[in-house]
Amino acid sequence: MRADAVVIGSGAGGGVAAAILAEAGKQVVVLERGRDLTYEQIGRDHLRNHRFTRYPHRSGPDYEDGPRVFVEAAGGEHVVRPHEPGFHGNATLVGGGTRLYGAQAWRFLPADFAMASTYGVPEGSSLADWPIGYDDLAPFYERAEWEIGVCGDHQASSRHWKRARPYPMPPLPEGPQARALRRGASALGWEVLPVPLLINSVPYAGRAACTRCRHCVGFACRVEAKNGSHNTVLRRALATGRARLLPEAVAERIECDPAGRVTGVRWVDRSGARHVVEAEVVVCAAGAIETARLLQNSRTRREPYGLGNNHDQVGRHVQGHAYAWALGEMPEPVYDGLGPGVSLATLDVAHHNDGVIGGAMLADEFTVLPIAFWAGNLPPDLPRWGMENKRYIREKYRHVMRVGGPVQEIPSPHARTRLDPHVRDRWGIPVARLSGTTHPETVRTAAYIAGRARAWLLASGARRTWTQPAPLALYAGQHQSGTCRMGDDERTSVVDRWGRVHGHDNLYVMDASVHVTNGAVNPVLTIMALAFRAAEHVCAEW
Repeated sequence: MRADAVVIGSGAGGGVAAAILAEAGKQVVVLERGRDLTYEQIGRDHLRNHRFTRYPHRSGPDYEDGPRVFVEAAGGEHVVRPHEPGFHGNATLVGGGTRLYGAQAWRFLPADFAMASTYGVPEGSSLADWPIGYDDLAPFYERAEWEIGVCGDHQASSRHWKRARPYPMPPLPEGPQARALRRGASALGWEVLPVPLLINSVPYAGRAACTRCRHCVGFACRVEAKNGSHNTVLRRALATGRARLLPEAVAERIECDPAGRVTGVRWVDRSGARHVVEAEVVVCAAGAIETARLLQNSRTRREPYGLGNNHDQVGRHVQGHAYAWALGEMPEPVYDGLGPGVSLATLDVAHHNDGVIGGAMLADEFTVLPIAFWAGNLPPDLPRWGMENKRYIREKYRHVMRVGGPVQEIPSPHARTRLDPHVRDRWGIPVARLSGTTHPETVRTAAYIAGRARAWLLASGARRTWTQPAPLALYAGQHQSGTCRMGDDERTSVVDRWGRVHGHDNLYVMDASVHVTNGAVNPVLTIMALAFRAAEHVCAEW
C-alpha cells in the first residue's frame, strides 16, 4: 500500500491533519486503532462509560487489546487494564476522545505559553516556555472555532484573549447552576464568562442544535450537535475521495531508510496480519502515551532508543491535569437535568495568585448521573450505603453543585512513559510503562484552587462545602500531554515549533504530546489549532 501521507490516530489532531492534507490534494491513509462505532454501539450505559471508570468501556480501549504497567510512587508496580486506576486511558474509537468529550473549547491564555518566564523554574521541575506564543496560534484558534464549530460569548472572551472574530454561535442558555454562581461571583468581585463549547447551540454546518440531553460528556451525541473530529474534519477528508480511513489498524513502528528519512508505517490489523503503508510524510496523532510508545518502538541503528529520542526526551514530562474542586450544598435546587451542565466559568484564578505557581479555570460541573453522584459527590461524613445514604441522595441530588478546574501542572522530567521490557499487548508490541508523579508545586497550587472553589460556592449561598486534596500523583488521563515537547533545542525537546521531529524532515507529531505545558484550561482547542498550523506548514513546504 502506498500514500502521500499516513496519519496515525483520528482524534482532535489527526482529523485536522487528514482534512488539510487531503484538501491540499494529497492521498492520505488514516490508521485508527479503535473501532468505527455507531451511536447505538456506544450506548447510554451508566456503568460502562468514560465518566465512571470501574468497568470495561464500550468505547474502547477494548479490554482484550492489552494492558499497561503502572509504577506507584513508592515503587510497587501493577499490570493494569483499560478501566483500572493507573491505566490513564482515553476513548479509543474513530474520532478518538472527541466522540465523547465534554467539548470545552478554551484558548490557552497568553501566560500559559510563558510559564517559566512568568514564575521562574521550581527546583526539580522541567517547567519551560513554549517556543511560540499566543499570537502565533491565534489565527488557528479562530479556524478551529469556525471550521469545527464553537458556541460562546465573544465579548466576555475578549477580556482575556485578543481575537479577530466572534464565535460562530451564541452560548447555550444558562441554568440554575450558572444563576447561583453569578450571584457568588458578583459578591467576590470576580468576572465570569459562559464556558465556550464545541457544541451547536443553533443549527450549524449542516448539523442539528443541541437538545440538552443529560447523557453528554462520556457519551456520544445522538443528534450530532457535539462537534468532534468524526463529524467535521475527518468527514471533510473522506469527502475529497483522497483519504482512506482504516479502523482497527494498530501502528506498530515507523520505518526509516538508512539516512533517517521516514518511509512509511508498519501496522497490524485485527486478525494480527502485518502490513506496511509507504508514505512521503508520517503524522503521529495517537495521544501523548501512544505517540511516545510508537516513537520509542521505532528503533534504528542511528536512534537505538527510538525516533527523536537520542537525548532521552521522548516520554518524559507527562502531564494531564490535577483537578481541584469543591462541592457545595445549595438551599435551592440547582440541578435541572439539562446537558451538558457545565455553563459558567471564571479565569480570575488562572494566573497571578498569591504564593503559588499558575492556577486554574474554575467552572461548574457537567450534568451528573445518579451513579456518578453516589461515587463522587457525597459529603465525607455520610455513610456510603444504607437508609441514610438513600435519604440524602433522594433529598439532595438536585441541591449539590461541584465547582472545579484543571490545575496548570508543573512538569517533572521524572513523570514518564516508556516501553515495558516484559509485558506485551495482543499483537506482541511492548506496552507503555507509566511512572513518576507531577511536581509537588502542582499539589500546592491545587490546594489553593480548591480553596477558591470553596469560596465561590459559599459566596453563592452554599450551606456547607467539602473537598479533597489532590494527591502527589501521575496525571495522564483524558488531558494527557507533554511527552514529545516542542522546542528549538533538540537536547531538551522532541519536535520543533512546527511539530516536526528533530532530525526527521518528514515526521510530525500533531497531538498534545507537543505541549510544553498544558494550560490552565481544557486543552482540546489548542490541539486542534496546533494541528491546523502544523498541517498548513507541511503543505507549504511540500
